Amino acid sequence: MRAVIQRVSRARVTAGNEVTGQIGQGLLVLLGVGQGDTEAAADYLVEKILGLRIFEDADGKMNLSVVDAGGAVLVVSQFTLYGDARKGKRPSFDQAARPDDANRLYEYFVAKVRERGVECATGKFQAMMDVEMINTGPVTILLDSEKLF
Repeated sequence: MRAVIQRVSRARVTAGNEVTGQIGQGLLVLLGVGQGDTEAAADYLVEKILGLRIFEDADGKMNLSVVDAGGAVLVVSQFTLYGDARKGKRPSFDQAARPDDANRLYEYFVAKVRERGVECATGKFQAMMDVEMINTGPVTILLDSEKLF
């Protein structure tokens, strides 16, 4: 699994004319599921993301997690995180999981975040979405469950 994590002051996702999820301060997580990913990969990313110390403490140092800061999480599925553009100019998405597997792990990931008591909003799986956010810092972190980066 791959994730792009952005620290935000607010974020919102719409599908069509419907707002499917929105948060105030917290994390926007763009989540990609790859072939062969498992619940263990999702568990790893949930723990890593919720524990990332990227919010400022009283001294202005990035020392607090989203949990410590009382923030929320907005999770948006994004299979294009598995786009491979090393050859040619049209990305290949062969390494992305099939939609049924991806949706199952996406829903699993969201459930695990909520089980931790963190407010978690979502996009709409397999929909064309518009994502709006204010990235504070800016702070953007890339994670891969295989620790490739």
